[in-house]
Amino acid sequence: MSVTGLGRPQSRAQRHGFVPEALMGELSTELFASMPRSDQRRKGELYLRGLLTAEGRKSIRNIAACVGDRAAEQSLHHFIASSTWAWSPVRAALARSVERALRPAAWVVRPVVISKSGTESVGVARRFISDLGQMVNSQIACGVWGVGEDYSCPLNWRLALGKGDEHPTALAAYASEASLTTSLERAVSAVLELRGWVDEVNRPVLLDLPGLDPAAAIRQFAGTGTRLVIPVRGSTRVRCVDPAVPGGGACDLAAHQLLLQVRTLRRPVTWTDPDSLRTRTSLVAVVRVCLSQSSPPVLLLGEWDDPRGWPERCWVSDLTGTTPGALLRLSKLPKVVERDFEGISRQVGLTDFGGRSFEGWHRHTTLASAAHAVRTITLAETEAFRRRPDRSAYGAHG
Repeated sequence: MSVTGLGRPQSRAQRHGFVPEALMGELSTELFASMPRSDQRRKGELYLRGLLTAEGRKSIRNIAACVGDRAAEQSLHHFIASSTWAWSPVRAALARSVERALRPAAWVVRPVVISKSGTESVGVARRFISDLGQMVNSQIACGVWGVGEDYSCPLNWRLALGKGDEHPTALAAYASEASLTTSLERAVSAVLELRGWVDEVNRPVLLDLPGLDPAAAIRQFAGTGTRLVIPVRGSTRVRCVDPAVPGGGACDLAAHQLLLQVRTLRRPVTWTDPDSLRTRTSLVAVVRVCLSQSSPPVLLLGEWDDPRGWPERCWVSDLTGTTPGALLRLSKLPKVVERDFEGISRQVGLTDFGGRSFEGWHRHTTLASAAHAVRTITLAETEAFRRRPDRSAYGAHG
């Protein structure tokens, strides 16, 4: 059985590129309002339709063949690779649309690895990919997703650039992006830009970035009002500053050692598995810690599958007024992104752009993100998937 990104069976119409006309008309008007010319707005809607309906790889050739004829290929190529329209206002409109329609509980930041057979695409380098256990030619993009318990939508992007990607005209956007040399810098840039688009709506941010130094992340976001949840290794050194743990601050300990010492604080928490949609129960404990002598107190969250062993997963968060249950459910949201990336994003061509154009990559990825949103909002509406008023307020859960 085919499964959509929301974990539900696809209808025949969804499998064969059904396009919801009312939603397409409304969303296209909003997304492409910033484009100065009517022909650009028309091509934007054509390209979006092609991403939703073309079969196979969403190359410009396949999109042109699906929405018109082969003669449209050259004009669509120019529209994506070398036209004058800016992608940031389109993303801003998309973010506002998703915010209004779905009210995300949080934003999840995670890297996307896009394997490439050659080296001619922008941002491609030969890298070791731990999930594959080998060196591969790949792009690495940093995505920010609006996420709830049942859905996710990509909203903003940064692409890792290298020495082989010099822009011939020193485009300002390119220079700004090329200056971001770490995954954390790309995350901070993308999140703060997104906040500006949605009038400073302040969602918690899940930084799902492998190998991230949590203290460095908290420092980078300091002063922005951004609240973070960050997965950490059990070996991360912390100092207990929790008044509920007498003598806990005598020395630094590994996070999993401290959590084992406070295991009497554990409580059961229920959460919904995004893949199976089944309710699961974990044991969790929360303790207040410092990551360094100069850092503010944060919460250390531990999760156990086996109550007799070590905690299997750990996070830190500066959401210090949030309940353990709410924190755990927030920590599970990257699983929704992973599911929807495979079930929706790949299907609408998010990883299919090929070429050297930095602008082209961003324009294609922006429109593929919009196509992902069309799929998600359609499922939300047609399957009576309506968010209850309390579901986006994770802090209200126990």
